[in-house]
Amino acid sequence: MADIRPFKAVRPTRDKVSLVASRSYLSYSEETLIEKLEHNPYTFLHIINPDYSDKQTEVKGKAKYHLVKNKFNEFKAEGVFIEDKKPTIYLYQQQKGEVIFTGIICASSVDDYLNGDIKIHEQTIARREEMFKDYLNITGFNAEPVLLTYPDQNGVDDVLESYIKSRPEYEFTTTNRSIHRLWLIQDENDIQKLQDIFEKVDTLYIADGHHRSASSALLCQQKRKENPHYTDSENFNYCMSYLIPESQLRILDFNRIVKDLNGLSSEEFIAAVSSTYQVSESENSFIPREKNEIGIYLEGKWYSLIAQDSSFNRNHIVEKLDPAILSNNILSPILGIHDLRTDKRVSFIDGTLGKEALEKSVDSGEYAVAFLLKPISVQQLKEVADASKSMPPKSTYIEPKLRSGLLIYSIE
Repeated sequence: MADIRPFKAVRPTRDKVSLVASRSYLSYSEETLIEKLEHNPYTFLHIINPDYSDKQTEVKGKAKYHLVKNKFNEFKAEGVFIEDKKPTIYLYQQQKGEVIFTGIICASSVDDYLNGDIKIHEQTIARREEMFKDYLNITGFNAEPVLLTYPDQNGVDDVLESYIKSRPEYEFTTTNRSIHRLWLIQDENDIQKLQDIFEKVDTLYIADGHHRSASSALLCQQKRKENPHYTDSENFNYCMSYLIPESQLRILDFNRIVKDLNGLSSEEFIAAVSSTYQVSESENSFIPREKNEIGIYLEGKWYSLIAQDSSFNRNHIVEKLDPAILSNNILSPILGIHDLRTDKRVSFIDGTLGKEALEKSVDSGEYAVAFLLKPISVQQLKEVADASKSMPPKSTYIEPKLRSGLLIYSIE
């Protein structure tokens, strides 16, 4: 049973929403980030980077989180943000070309996460969990929803259809050519219909936002200890989430590029790879499509690699996935890359950039070899989550990517 509820969002005024909402700050280069901060006084990035706008020496940790809260309060005082008066479920639609994502932004129960009704497919890092928990606790808000997916349900579209036909509260285009639309669902009957539908959903799956979910759970447990007479009505018992049906979830390939061949020549490297893969040179138009097939780009040439059956455990829910086979057969034993999270010799390029980005990285000389993988399927993601296992790091690049500051969930 999925427990969802409406909430009163703090959000930008209609005339400023396109200026406020931003990508995740981690996705900006330093140069682009500075340009945004210099030329857009309303971007949410000012809240995330309050020490920059105040021309202070860089502040870190809890001291910075207090500055974030102060800057957020400044934006509210200046009228950049408003707060909805009625509990609301938000219908959010993102469109890029012909691809359209339509779902609802609501508050999801932390207890659903703690008891496993919201399932994970990726392990989190304890240090980052604590850092985000402290951030949420001090700032008192969450500005980017967790992306959750669920098996398609009859009745959801029936509720949303009438709103989609009406004028959105927000409609704006961002520089990546995506159109963003948002409607407010405040009718109590429609809210109840959606809650009734999701009460029948046994499992939600985290598509993106594992650390946000984990830190919200940590904060909830801390708040409950501090408030032993808590009820289920406090905001800290929930976290902001964006729910879309699994038929709309888009999982792209997440590829690897490596700076060197660990002391091997190209011939020695191919020979070593041939012990666990069937290797054949391919045309430039090559895209891996066969089962257990990946591609490598080395010295201006593409190769097809098909893993030999004896090189992996076909019955293991994780080890049979291409990213795991690659790590276990090549990255770790041949290239000496044992931890994808920390090794600076490996980087990642998502499928939105195309394989041309892999070729460019190698042709420039900055990297020695690139690995092109097939996307993980939604079914594979669910199988891993259902088995309480986790995928290798950077196995999935998932869309839609949500904007920060579009809706803000108050924890206090």
